[in-house]
Amino acid sequence: MSIQLAFKALSDPTRRDILELLRERDMTAGEIAEQFNMTKPSISHHLNLLKQADLVIDERQGQFIYYSINTTVLQDLMSWLWTFKKGEK
Repeated sequence: MSIQLAFKALSDPTRRDILELLRERDMTAGEIAEQFNMTKPSISHHLNLLKQADLVIDERQGQFIYYSINTTVLQDLMSWLWTFKKGEK
């Protein structure tokens, strides 16, 4: 996990909104795009940044690609952040 990539991905409100949507269920890029007032290529760009940060994973099912949250990376990131609250190194 690249913490720098994760924070870069999380710094954008659209990408955080995409993660909120994916928290409810796996979705295709088209389903995600329907929730925003932006072009599909813009949504694809956001999804690619989330994938590069390993915050989402994609899986082809027939002709569609479904996106889902990679909870393992989010758990690792939260564990890393939690160490600061505990005062651990």
